[in-house]
Amino acid sequence: MKIAMFTNTYLPHVGGVARSVKSLEEACRARGHEVRVIAPQVDDLESMPDVLRVPAIRNFNGSDFAVRLPIPMIVRDFMEEFQPDIIHSHHPFLLGDAALREAWKSRIPIVFTHHTLYERYTHYVPLDSDGLKRAAIQLATAYCNLCDLVIAPSESIAHLLEDRQVTTPVEIIPTGIDTESFGRGRNQRFRKRVGIPKSAVVIGHVGRLAEEKNLAYLAEAVAGCLEQSPEAVFLLVGEGEVLEGMLKTLAPFVDQGRIFHPGKQSGDDLADAYAAIDCFAFSSQSETQGMVLAEAMAAGTPVVALDGPGVREIMKDGENGILLDGDAPAEDFSQALLWIVGEEEFSKSCAAKARETAMEYDTEPCVDKMLRNYERLVSLYANHGDEERTQWDRMVSGIQIEWDLLVSKVTAATAAVIETPATEARLD
Repeated sequence: MKIAMFTNTYLPHVGGVARSVKSLEEACRARGHEVRVIAPQVDDLESMPDVLRVPAIRNFNGSDFAVRLPIPMIVRDFMEEFQPDIIHSHHPFLLGDAALREAWKSRIPIVFTHHTLYERYTHYVPLDSDGLKRAAIQLATAYCNLCDLVIAPSESIAHLLEDRQVTTPVEIIPTGIDTESFGRGRNQRFRKRVGIPKSAVVIGHVGRLAEEKNLAYLAEAVAGCLEQSPEAVFLLVGEGEVLEGMLKTLAPFVDQGRIFHPGKQSGDDLADAYAAIDCFAFSSQSETQGMVLAEAMAAGTPVVALDGPGVREIMKDGENGILLDGDAPAEDFSQALLWIVGEEEFSKSCAAKARETAMEYDTEPCVDKMLRNYERLVSLYANHGDEERTQWDRMVSGIQIEWDLLVSKVTAATAAVIETPATEARLD
């Protein structure tokens, strides 16, 4: 198959969606499929033959995200040359719109993965408001209903999409991880590299350090743990706008020599970082799937987390870690961290169970399921599209999709003022 993937975030950006796209792309290629990626341009990055970099405004409003510049024909020419069998869109706006246009004009199937709870990211947009959150929900819902298949990374998101009245078929397929790679990380190699004492108890967190990740709460909880456990240290892997705030929260309670921040990590260094952690701390409630939790568990690391979408599917309270109520006070989180690192037998039991859990998220079965869905859709379109496509057909399809996109945006704007069934649905 020839597969085209459209994404607003892609390497070298570090984040869940970018890593998800890259993982799927590589796995599909490994099985003999051709894959091309359409993504925003990155300055001073060497061009790649299988990646079309679309001109974009980088670091929009201080974020890590890019806004595509509407330069016509760049994508069209690229797609005409590639002639894909199927399109996989990873966002419901910007390049997501381009993905829909190309799919409809070429009359090929389009799949959309609902990676993100977009309403929880509106603080990156000027004039953030409840109305803007409702508009984001409605826009994503309308986009789902213009696609042939929607991928939900977790059961929580699948239920939410049903409640939001998504009528397009939904398949639950987590982003797969390379469990073997994360399972062979080397604890002491990483500790030596960043200066963590061999005997230290390491509380750790890996991820993008962003407002929507509830990291002010995490910093408070970790501070409480480190204050009560003098042999414990905090390893914080990642970069983002809330780093300074986290360090300020920790400063009154923890000596700075007990905080280690090596920045972003990838490849073997990332696997080593997970291996160096004795207990993984996770407080985000804006996830669609527990990808970093699966990575930590593949390294045999127990987890303490707050209940939330995408998290509750992977966490097994008392087995691979401790799952607290979503509204648990930071003090309870601190005590859970202390319990895991202080109870050696419990910690060992959780580590073993964590490795078992991670295997459920291995790349191989996840990609196999995705490819089966691709093949089914391609076959379905082939059986109903034998007639020759004329320029007139393309023009009519182009008009139709532009109208549908316009309607979806008008509906989203209306939702900013008036509740809709989609915006009334709530994620527990």
